[in-house]
Amino acid sequence: MSHDLARAGLQLALLAVVPPLLPGIVSRVKARVAGRKGPPLLQLYSDLARLCRKGEVKSTTAGAAFHLGPVVAAAGALAAGLLVPGPGSPALLAFRGDLFLLAGLLAAGRFCTVLSALDTGSAFEGMGAAREVTFASLAEPALFLCLLTLSRATGELSLSAMLGPALGPAWALWAPALLLCAVALFVVALAENSRIPVDDPTTHLELTMIHEVMVLDHSGPDLALVLYGAAVKLYVFGALLARLLLGGGGQGLLGGSLSLLVGLALFAIAVGLVESTMARLRLARVPQLLVGAGVLSLFAFVLLVR
Repeated sequence: MSHDLARAGLQLALLAVVPPLLPGIVSRVKARVAGRKGPPLLQLYSDLARLCRKGEVKSTTAGAAFHLGPVVAAAGALAAGLLVPGPGSPALLAFRGDLFLLAGLLAAGRFCTVLSALDTGSAFEGMGAAREVTFASLAEPALFLCLLTLSRATGELSLSAMLGPALGPAWALWAPALLLCAVALFVVALAENSRIPVDDPTTHLELTMIHEVMVLDHSGPDLALVLYGAAVKLYVFGALLARLLLGGGGQGLLGGSLSLLVGLALFAIAVGLVESTMARLRLARVPQLLVGAGVLSLFAFVLLVR
């Protein structure tokens, strides 16, 4: 009983505390590759604390939906994090078919963020919302195909089982398919988290902005929720990839925690290296990248059913 409580407490603590560290690692890697010192690793923690102490300024046309987006996006990402297996143990919330709930929670957060952007009455934010929805319609099928490939390879319908003990035998039998699935999931992670080459979270060039343009009107605690929800979403995808590539079941609480943290750090370093070595794609090229990720995951699925 005490072990279960410790496990649950550790999983909740990791989910709540670690996510803002990942954008810091990405920024530090980009700075090092460019020959700069870069911002502190804990910069986002201080930014969140500063924003929570600030007041709020909003458009006079904004209604209740304006505040709904940041709240639902952060809550949806945290709820999705509860479905991801923890360090050396199942997820806090696990059941057959929970992979569909994971995708649904992330989609609900995006829907409310788009609704929040449209509620400002700004054509500029409407443009970003249209781009976000367009690219999401291509990224979500690729994500579903990745999850279905994992399900087919392991014979399980729960994320905890798919990314737990059943994963080792699946790698022994279906390594090429799972490797293709991991590559596709990494591309989807870049798109879902608005990272280069799909989007640039640091740009403010109006012709190329996607996600950032939807949250331009948010300030104070609402902006803190937007940034925190984005960090948690990055953590969720990083944890999925870490469990897929490094495993995580059966090492115990301490070993599983170290494995998860190492996996998350490697994921953030990989994102930083991609952003340092690649230019952002033209908007017309982004659908081709996402369709390519979908084709990779489809090939992986075909390898399993042939």
